[in-house]
Amino acid sequence: MGANDGDSGTRAALAAELGAAVAARPLVNLTGPLGVGKTWLARSLDAQHFDLSRPHAPGDLRRAVTGDDRRPLVLDGVDGRTAMESAAGALDDAAGHRPVLVLSRRPLRAARGWAGGDPVTLAVPPLPDDEIAALASRAGLADPGARDLVVRLAGGIPLVALAACRAMHAGAAPTAPAAVADEVSAEILQRLERELPGRRRAQALRLLAAVGAADEKLLARGPDLFTDLAGLSLVHRTALGLTVAEPYRALLDMTYQWRRPDQHGALLARAARYRGAMLTGSAPPERRAELAEQSMLLAGDRVVREVLFPPGRPPVPIVTAQGADADDIGRLMHGWASLKGFDQRRTERLVTQWLDDDITGFRLARDIDGQPIGLISLIGVREQTLAGMEPLLQQHTEGLAAGDRGGLFLGAAFCPEPAVHAQVLRHILRQAVTSGRLLVSTADPGYHQLLDSLAFRRHGGIREDIYRCGRAPQVYSNDFTGAALPAWLRRLGVTATAPDTADEPAAAHMAEALGNLHTPKGLAGSPLLTAAHTPTARALRAWLVEAVDSLAASPVAADADAGRILRAYYVDRSGTHWQVAHSLHLSRATYFRRLRRGVTALAAQHDR
Repeated sequence: MGANDGDSGTRAALAAELGAAVAARPLVNLTGPLGVGKTWLARSLDAQHFDLSRPHAPGDLRRAVTGDDRRPLVLDGVDGRTAMESAAGALDDAAGHRPVLVLSRRPLRAARGWAGGDPVTLAVPPLPDDEIAALASRAGLADPGARDLVVRLAGGIPLVALAACRAMHAGAAPTAPAAVADEVSAEILQRLERELPGRRRAQALRLLAAVGAADEKLLARGPDLFTDLAGLSLVHRTALGLTVAEPYRALLDMTYQWRRPDQHGALLARAARYRGAMLTGSAPPERRAELAEQSMLLAGDRVVREVLFPPGRPPVPIVTAQGADADDIGRLMHGWASLKGFDQRRTERLVTQWLDDDITGFRLARDIDGQPIGLISLIGVREQTLAGMEPLLQQHTEGLAAGDRGGLFLGAAFCPEPAVHAQVLRHILRQAVTSGRLLVSTADPGYHQLLDSLAFRRHGGIREDIYRCGRAPQVYSNDFTGAALPAWLRRLGVTATAPDTADEPAAAHMAEALGNLHTPKGLAGSPLLTAAHTPTARALRAWLVEAVDSLAASPVAADADAGRILRAYYVDRSGTHWQVAHSLHLSRATYFRRLRRGVTALAAQHDR
C-alpha cells in the first residue's frame, strides 16, 4: 500500500498540474514535507525514475541521464548534502537532453549553494481530513474511534496516517494515542536517516520537539549539533530558536513523554525556568507574546497541550477583516451558533452590533485558496465598544470594561478544523499578551476548562442565559502586562528563574540527599553536612524526614501535596513517579510541579 493508496480529487488535480509543468519546462521541483506523497504523485508520469536515497554505483546515475531514454527523468530522494550533490551533477549532464523532475522535502532554491538551474516549484499540500479518514478506512480500520485518531495525529500526512493504522493493527489501542505515536515516530526518524544519521541527533530532535522551540543554550547539545538540526527538512528557524514542524513535533513529543515520563517532566521544568527568566516586563510586546506561548506549552498542563498544541498542519494566515468580508463573517458566525447550540437571532444581534462598532475587530483564518475557514471576534476594550460587550458582561461591565481600561474582549472564536482552531486560539492569546489584557465571556464548558488551566481569573457567570442554550456565560480575565507576568507564571506553575542561578545547586543537593535517604554512604558525601544543624548523615536523615512530614502537614494545599509526594517517593519508597502520581490522583504535569516545589522548599528551609 502506497502513501496515497487510492485516488482523490486533490491529488488528481495536482498530478495533472505536475504533468503539464514537466512537459513545458526542463526542470521541475516537486517539494513537500516527509511522507506527504511526492513519490506517489511522480509515479503518475511516464518517466524514468531514479531514487537517490537508495545505494547505487557511482556510474549508475550518469548512465541513466545520458542514455537513449528521452522520457522525463525523475530524481527522487534529493534530501541531504550527498543526494543534493549527485542531483546537481545529473542536472548538468541532462541539460538540453531531457526534462528532469526533482523530488525534495525542501525546495531546491532553499538548498545551500544551489546553482543547478531555474526550477518551476510545485508544493504538495497535506491531504484534507476527509481524505485521511478515507485512507484509514481503506487500510482496514473499521472502528470510528481508531479512524478519528488517525485523522487527529496525521495532520494531513499520508505516511503518518498509514503508520498509525499499522500501529493499531499491531495491537496499539486507539485510547492510547502516545503508543500509536511511538510507531509513527519510529518511521519518521528512520526516514530522516538519509538527511542526518545518528542516534544522538535523533534524541536531540526529541528534546527539541518536547520544548517546542530552543536556542543553542536551551538545547544544550553544542553548536555543531544545533547547526545540523537546523539543516533538517522538518526543522525551522523561529524567533525563539529552532522548532520542529507539525505534526512531527507533537508526535515526537508524545513519544518522548510516553517512553521517558520522568525525563520529559524534568526537561519541561528546566526549559520553563529558562524561558520564564526571559519573560519580563522589559521585553518588547512581540517577544513577550512568543515567550508566553512557549511558557503555556512548557507548563505541562494536559488540557493546554491537547487544546492549544495538538498535531497540526502548516499555519494558515489570520488577517484583519475588511468591509467586503461581512457576508463571510455572518456565515461563519451562523456556523458557530449552530455548533454551540446558541439562539441564532440573539447571535445575529450581537454580530450586527460588533460589525457596526468596528468590522476590523474580526479576524479571519483563510485556507490555501484564500477562503475564510475560521473567525475571531476580538474587540478593543474602550468606551465606544461597551454596547457590544455589555450583553456578555452584564453586571461585570463596570468593574472590568468601563473607563477605557484597555486590552481586548473575546466575543467568539470558531473554526471547524481542529488543527486550525488551535492556531486561532494561540493567535488570540498572542494578541492578548501584546495588548496587555484579555476579557472572555463564554458559555462553552470546554473553554471554561482551558481558561482555568491557563490560570485566568474567573469572575463568575452573568445574570442572563444570553444565548438561550441552557447555561449562562462565565466571565474570565487575565492581565498580561509586564508587571503582571510573574504572578501569572507562578499560577501556571512556571518558576521564572534561570537554570544557572544560585538556587539551582541547593535544590540539586537537596534532591540528591533525598535520593540517598536510605543509603548512609550516599548521605555521608552530601554537601548538606556542612550545615550546623545536619553535621552527620544520621542527623541529615532525621532532619529530612521531619521536614517532609512538616511540609505534608502544611495548611497550603500545594505545599501539602509537595510534602505527600516527597514522603511517598523518597521516605516510603511507594513506587515510581508515575505510580505515586496515580496514587495521589495527580496528573503528571501537576505531580512534577509539586515535586519541584517540595525540593525547592526543603532546600530553602535547610539554608535558613
